[in-house]
Amino acid sequence: MTDSNTRSPADLELRKLEKRLEELMNAVSKLKDENRSLRTRQDNLSAEKSALMQKNEQVRTRVEAMIGRLKGMEHGA
Repeated sequence: MTDSNTRSPADLELRKLEKRLEELMNAVSKLKDENRSLRTRQDNLSAEKSALMQKNEQVRTRVEAMIGRLKGMEHGA
C-alpha cells in the first residue's frame, strides 16, 4: 500500500487546509508589500504636489508683480 492510501479523510482535509492557509499567508504577504509600495508612492506624490503648488504660487506672485509694474509703466507714460 502507498502512503496516500493509508491517509484518513481527516488527514487529507488537514493537508488541504494547510495548503489553503499557506496560499492565504502568501497572498497577505504580497498585499502587505503592495500596500507598503503604494503608501510610499502616495507619500512621494503628495510631496511632489506640494512642491508644484509652491512653485505655482511663486510664479503667480511674480506674474502679478510684472502686471503691477506694467500698469505702473502705463500710467507713468
